[in-house]
Amino acid sequence: MDQLLPAGPTSVDDDALIRLYDFPPGLDRPWVKVNFVSSADGAVAVGGRSRGLSDANDKKVFQLGRTLADVILVGAGTALIERYRGVKPNELRATQRVELGLAPVPPIAVVSRGCTVAPDSPLVTDAIAPTIVFTAATAPGDRRTALADAGADVVLAGDDDVDLAAVLAELDRRKLRRVCCEGGPHLFGSLIVAGLVDELDLSIAPLLAVGDAGRIAAGPLPVEPTRLRLASVLHADDMLLLRYLRGA
Repeated sequence: MDQLLPAGPTSVDDDALIRLYDFPPGLDRPWVKVNFVSSADGAVAVGGRSRGLSDANDKKVFQLGRTLADVILVGAGTALIERYRGVKPNELRATQRVELGLAPVPPIAVVSRGCTVAPDSPLVTDAIAPTIVFTAATAPGDRRTALADAGADVVLAGDDDVDLAAVLAELDRRKLRRVCCEGGPHLFGSLIVAGLVDELDLSIAPLLAVGDAGRIAAGPLPVEPTRLRLASVLHADDMLLLRYLRGA
């Protein structure tokens, strides 16, 4: 990879990549880092999944987000479509996690208003760190009970819908402040509207996908757009790897 911004072009090795993408030190609140890949014409998926857009460079940044995180936040729909399961130690840089004082693997926190995660999903049954399911009080009680009996950590975070501020408050209470959000578009859109996004790590694939795929964020219009500043730009194999921070 070559670093074009802030000081480039400079070749970037794995250690430099970690320094570039790491969370801020000494966090006293959750920092929400959102990770997405899209095509050059704005498609969020090819054939219904993001895998068709990704390459080895994007996957490295994706896995790095997991390595550096206390918790992985994802919407239930994305978890189902992308066939999520619990994170395994061999997916992460164990030495880096030890140096940062992080748990061996981060839990996955799923946002599911209706508590639709299946109790026999690998997301629940194949997880070293128990999967956290944030749901609403209106979700059927039998679903909540079945998930809890299967080993998930079911947390009520709202009445009719999941309150994302309450989700982050609960993660903060658990000292899970390095939050890596992997989508999907509706969860990202809701985080934007709530003013809860601190960082966007966006990979732009050199593809024109067309089709009916959506964009990386979906939802109601916010009162005003969130202003970002471009913090870094990497280039590798025609893929652009952009890192934005919320503007002052």
